[in-house]
Amino acid sequence: MITAHAPSGYILARLLIARWRNLPISARAVVLIAVIGALAPDFDMFYFYLVDARQTHHHRYFTHWPIVWLSLIGLSALSFRFIRPAWAFSALLFCVCAFLHLILDTLVGDIWWFAPFQDKPYALFTVQSRFSPWWLNFFLHWSFVAELLIWAWAIRLYYRH
Repeated sequence: MITAHAPSGYILARLLIARWRNLPISARAVVLIAVIGALAPDFDMFYFYLVDARQTHHHRYFTHWPIVWLSLIGLSALSFRFIRPAWAFSALLFCVCAFLHLILDTLVGDIWWFAPFQDKPYALFTVQSRFSPWWLNFFLHWSFVAELLIWAWAIRLYYRH
């Protein structure tokens, strides 16, 4: 996924808001946290471009390791006993949306699902490198339809709300 992470967070937020009326934070905060969480694993792009000089595939960084987000989801879930529900819910929502990012990236982008224990990337489908610049390969691949569908769903929810 290249473009559909933010709308996927928006969709998850809207589904939560519609399902549970008594959330511990406002609907606006749910949307904001979900969208930022869905983008969070790609915050490593700053390091990728500014420090690493594109030497390492950014999906190899710990921000794209499922074990990191699963651990944070577990800690967030446990934190409901120790901190205010609004903070715990916010942390849980952020981490779940970050994990959603990894699931979506697995469609055509390599994710090291067992990092750091196994150095093997997993992707459901492979995008062949045929065009330059690199991103054209993704935009012209059939899987981009999935991104467009996510966008369409998010736009529909936005206008319905």
